[in-house]
Amino acid sequence: MSTSPLSDGPYGDDFVIGRPLPAAPAITIDEGVAAQYQAISGDPAALSLSTLLSRAVTGGERRVVNSALALQVAIGQSTVATRIVIANLFYRDVTLHRQIPLGTTLTSVVTPTARAFTRDNGKGRRAKVLLSIETRDQDGELVASLERLALLPVRDQSRLTESGSIGGADSSRPLTDLLAAVPKGWDLGRLSRQPLPTVGQAADDPLRDSVSGALDLVRLTQNQAAAHRDPARGQKGRRLVYGGHVVALAQASLSRFAPGLAAVVGWRSCDHLAPSFEDDLLSFHITCEEVLPVAGGALAAFRVVGRASRADEAPADVLDFRPVALVAGTNGEDHG
Repeated sequence: MSTSPLSDGPYGDDFVIGRPLPAAPAITIDEGVAAQYQAISGDPAALSLSTLLSRAVTGGERRVVNSALALQVAIGQSTVATRIVIANLFYRDVTLHRQIPLGTTLTSVVTPTARAFTRDNGKGRRAKVLLSIETRDQDGELVASLERLALLPVRDQSRLTESGSIGGADSSRPLTDLLAAVPKGWDLGRLSRQPLPTVGQAADDPLRDSVSGALDLVRLTQNQAAAHRDPARGQKGRRLVYGGHVVALAQASLSRFAPGLAAVVGWRSCDHLAPSFEDDLLSFHITCEEVLPVAGGALAAFRVVGRASRADEAPADVLDFRPVALVAGTNGEDHG
């Protein structure tokens, strides 16, 4: 594999399975980064908007960072492996081990752990590469871990070597697996006394939202995937919107559905069902799938399905997102 920072790649057959890639630049999530992300996503998650409320709930002096922004940075840093990605097929086992305050500096290590090749479509086979990402703060503490499966072109069809097992994205991950990621010592009663979501509760978000600022989010998170910057590397001469942008708007919709949302602590899975483009009008349908009571609230699993509408095309589902969130509230018995 070329070591030049300006090389076009890596290709799917370039990786040495088990060998970490050179790290992307560290990113400090300061007030400016948070403000730009807020302008792009419009996420109404209350703790990341109000310093006073964040202090009251978390006990920390610095406002907590939006959970989605921390993951956006981790994913952006992981694109040292996916500069020429064709598509991201899924995310799985996404865990936010810690909720971080403003001023935190994040660094990510990306390790290819498995590789398989597609059937020949007449233009040669392509590579599916499973990537493991670990993101740590300036003190070396683990902040996030996740896996993503990327589809990449192959440089040399004569050296197609498969390795490891990829598997699939499991949307039934037990909620108990994420209990360790629930922040300790937070006073959730200061956040919300509204009833908690209940299993089976579902709604269409009446507030549809348009994709805008797609390049801004790509640049903000140092996402190096050419398909999100260069129309010639996208589809049919159009830049692909970074899938995390659709996730950002989906999480904003979830914050409206569950006003007591304190933090997203993980994703069971995330599938990008179809491409999205700038100016797509997105709508979201949200379902609460499972609830596990915790002190002051619950750990709740949701399914958020995103649909894109665009001129001269039929609406299409573009996202199947399964976040797990810490939600403040009551069981409804003492509400009011």
